[in-house]
Amino acid sequence: MSQVSRVVLAYSGGLDTSVILKWLQDHYGCEVVTFTADLGQGEELDPAREKALAAGVKPEHIFIEDLREEFVRDYVYPMIRANALYEGLYLLGTAIARPLIAKRQIEIAHEVGADAVAHGATGKGNDQVRFELGYYGLDPDIRVIAPWREWDLTSRTKLIEYAEANGLSVPKDKRGEAPFSTDANLLHTSSEGKVLEDPWEETPDYVYSRTNDPESAPDTPEYITLGFGSGDANSLNGEAMSPATLLAKLNELGRTHGIGRLDLVENRFVGMKSRGMYETPGGTILLAAHRGIEQLTLDRGAAHLKDELMPRYAELIYNGFWFSPEREMMQAAIDKSQENVSGTVRLKLYKGRADVVGRKTDRKFNLYSQDVVTFEEDAGRYDQRDAQGFIRLNALRLRLLGERNRAETDE
Repeated sequence: MSQVSRVVLAYSGGLDTSVILKWLQDHYGCEVVTFTADLGQGEELDPAREKALAAGVKPEHIFIEDLREEFVRDYVYPMIRANALYEGLYLLGTAIARPLIAKRQIEIAHEVGADAVAHGATGKGNDQVRFELGYYGLDPDIRVIAPWREWDLTSRTKLIEYAEANGLSVPKDKRGEAPFSTDANLLHTSSEGKVLEDPWEETPDYVYSRTNDPESAPDTPEYITLGFGSGDANSLNGEAMSPATLLAKLNELGRTHGIGRLDLVENRFVGMKSRGMYETPGGTILLAAHRGIEQLTLDRGAAHLKDELMPRYAELIYNGFWFSPEREMMQAAIDKSQENVSGTVRLKLYKGRADVVGRKTDRKFNLYSQDVVTFEEDAGRYDQRDAQGFIRLNALRLRLLGERNRAETDE
């Protein structure tokens, strides 16, 4: 195994990555560069800098970066254009964050001359795959260190013992048995493990952190409007906003009305099933609104083809293939379909639901014709007699099949 001189670690400053930092220094005898991404997880990030400094990391090798706008603009929004849902339900909040972290990690590795990158994902989960496919897709020669697949610290107790033996501070809430684990960013919060592992048991109320209980949400509905341009949301209630700002505002609205909870048993890429609880308040509102404006502006053929592509597209993101040519090919087709997806959607937010109740767009984008669809006089724009031939042509093969089946029955 070749020697590692410098490694860039995806670092949160929590117990796991603090132990990993020290372990890398001891086990590989290498210099560690820390990278902490602000993706809107809502945590104070300055302590990560202080902990890294205390661990001997050089100030110039501590990277803490605000990537919220890039995250929503270049990752979340392209995914929303596709209406992507993994296994028909999951809005991919964790999966869509990993390629951005991996990309920036590789860029930092090149900037500081590192010969390796490291992550804190376990050997049972999807994230190890997502990080490493991202790394290799951007730098095929990079060395990847995954401590959870190498060390013998196989339990929380051993992690704490290692931390204490090496003078690392251990928060009081880490000394007991953690009731569940979480991951958060501007799009969602996910919770899994421990109290959630039995799929028969209802998720305890204390697990939820980003949404109010829908049953206790306001008794009066709230109406909002979302503006779209070329498939991307760009305004809320008539006020133009950047992608990250808009999503943050939608998260606040979704929290108030208890929108975006999902209890899911999913199929992990590594082969096992897992049960998780996801909260995606703003993303749930955004997806409903995007489908609403597509109803007016997207041709039937394009819309149905998109719906056929969507499960495959979502699976690629879930499995970590963001930088694959097939994802990029599908993205190009999806983005082409969005050229005229512009207009305004009105939604009703009420006790866990985000329902589209109105949509409008400029004439140049509109494929909905009230003159054609009306039950009143349509000025001759649609001749109902044409439907007879249309039906007879489409029924021809069914009639031939019926004649054959009737002949077989008569024999």
